[in-house]
Amino acid sequence: MQRYFVNKQEQGRFILEGEDRHHIVKVMRMTPDEEIICVDPAGRSALCKIAEITDEAVMADIVKWNDETAELPVHVAIACGLPKGDKLEWIIQKGTEMGAHRFVPFTAARSVVKLDEKKSGKKVERWQKIAKEAAEQSHRNHVPEVTVPMDFQSLLKASDAYQFKLVAYEEESRSGETSVFRETLSQIKTDDSLFIVFGPEGGLSEKEVMLLKENDFKLCGLGPRILRAETAPLYALAAISYQLELMR
Repeated sequence: MQRYFVNKQEQGRFILEGEDRHHIVKVMRMTPDEEIICVDPAGRSALCKIAEITDEAVMADIVKWNDETAELPVHVAIACGLPKGDKLEWIIQKGTEMGAHRFVPFTAARSVVKLDEKKSGKKVERWQKIAKEAAEQSHRNHVPEVTVPMDFQSLLKASDAYQFKLVAYEEESRSGETSVFRETLSQIKTDDSLFIVFGPEGGLSEKEVMLLKENDFKLCGLGPRILRAETAPLYALAAISYQLELMR
């Protein structure tokens, strides 16, 4: 069943406009009396029946509110050094499907990509749209936030709000380190927050790693293999889901 995140609601019905209306009418070719799921800004989902379709909007009456949720039990922020090409789009799409709560792109010392303010705004708009579509597809109750790309100092400041902080560092994987990630996941409880930093294709510089350690980050390996910049965040999210959802 199609799922939509809807901001507009009045008198027991959701009002879907813009791209959502276009998708219902032009792509799905739905008609009145068909059912959809609508999610309000608070993350509550409801089974709804299309009541009316106009040139401006689709009106869907609430049939019943749902109690289920597909959210990870912890809030995970994925901080990625800006990678090349469309790799960040891939991370956002698949990371949303796997339960990430927030995406924090940042400019690392070895990032090839450099975005000015004008380009950043357009990129974030596209990234946020990708997150919304992936959240709808995976039946999430919340759309992850995608922040404006940050510099490294802003990244450190943003991490202060999180209870657990990790850095996926390839040198730890090379040395066979496996305990930090495992021990962190064993300590995390429902509704806790975790901030994980991943470097760009060239990895993090020694200075960046030092600054992260000085700001209470723990270095961790992600198994014996060296993962690509776009693979490591998904590996981490899969491990978190296994530990906190499938093992409980």
